[in-house]
Amino acid sequence: MIAQKSLDIQSQDWLVKDSGDCVALHLQELALPEKPYRLYRFLTELEDILDTVDDNCARIRAIAPLVRKLLTSSYWLQMEFTEPPAVPGWSVQFLYDEYEFPLTVQMVAWLPGHISPIHNHSTWGIVALVSGQEKNQFWRRVSQGEATPTPTSEYPSRIEYVGEKILVPGEIIGFTPDAIHNIEVLGEEPAITFNLYGVTNYQERFEFDPVTHTAKKF
Repeated sequence: MIAQKSLDIQSQDWLVKDSGDCVALHLQELALPEKPYRLYRFLTELEDILDTVDDNCARIRAIAPLVRKLLTSSYWLQMEFTEPPAVPGWSVQFLYDEYEFPLTVQMVAWLPGHISPIHNHSTWGIVALVSGQEKNQFWRRVSQGEATPTPTSEYPSRIEYVGEKILVPGEIIGFTPDAIHNIEVLGEEPAITFNLYGVTNYQERFEFDPVTHTAKKF
């Protein structure tokens, strides 16, 4: 069984742009309400944001404090995950996924040592680390003229490494639609994350191979 701990909230948020740059977001903490901040209130406030804010970066800035408020107030969410099997080493449990509602809410669990494919999400996304440690590596598409020695016209799906960030419990990271990353679970305990995604365009979601410079649908 995966042991759970009380969530050590650290007030740090990050944003990964399409360029692969990971920048710190210095956002104001939201005060906890006297009553629990429940999932239905969270979803209602999210819908209001999505209806009024079109820019993906602005959406992430507006939503990230609500995610921290939810996770701090609603301890039960830390238990709402499916223990991952040895193969494939990860699991996804949907907390909310409604037809024509513009987002999904998930709890994702990864066993120690597992590494995800390099991928984008083709939508905005927010991930909050609940337990464990997770290394994110960031990549970007190589624009014409930057790839050496092979031109990008020959390898249009070429990507290059930009940097990395190790996330600890309480940290939140947001992704713009064409931000490219992969994760590796560090340490000896599983990584448990609260994941929030907009409407995915699966025709534009890819898994990238940095060796062969190719991409396939993911």
